[in-house]
Amino acid sequence: METMETKIRETLEDLRGALQADGGDMEVVSIEGTNVTLRLKGACGCCPHAQMTLKNGIERILREQVNEDIIVERAMD
Repeated sequence: METMETKIRETLEDLRGALQADGGDMEVVSIEGTNVTLRLKGACGCCPHAQMTLKNGIERILREQVNEDIIVERAMD
């Protein structure tokens, strides 16, 4: 049986391709229950739309595909 963390990681891995196509990437900093902390890298790290990408893109998809209670936060360097 897959754990929620495994499902989150698999979904994030699928989404990385879209970020990489735009010259960016993401790194999973932590997954604690339904709280996911990501670090955006490359072009995504300094993009003015990064927060929107996290909330309206990654968080929305994780909520649809894994668990509706997931909250995605951005790790600040």
